[in-house]
Amino acid sequence: MNKTELIAKLALDTDLTRDQAQAALQSVINTITEQLQQGDAVNILGFGSFVVAERAARTARNPRTGEAIEIAAGKVPRFKPGKALKDALGA
Repeated sequence: MNKTELIAKLALDTDLTRDQAQAALQSVINTITEQLQQGDAVNILGFGSFVVAERAARTARNPRTGEAIEIAAGKVPRFKPGKALKDALGA
């Protein structure tokens, strides 16, 4: 399912227009992004948590040349599924 299909399903399930469903989904995405940028986690009970993880600096190899390159430390988004989602998938 892509974003367009998700918007169509959201509109169908909630009796919103596609434009309203798109605005609602975009608002959720923007809010999650803003909170992660601030370093905060976003917990959706029964679904999961979006968190920011630190990735340490490391040395990697260029696959073409075999040359060692340094990759800087950084922050990456992570999703941790909640128990209800895991149970729904039979995990």
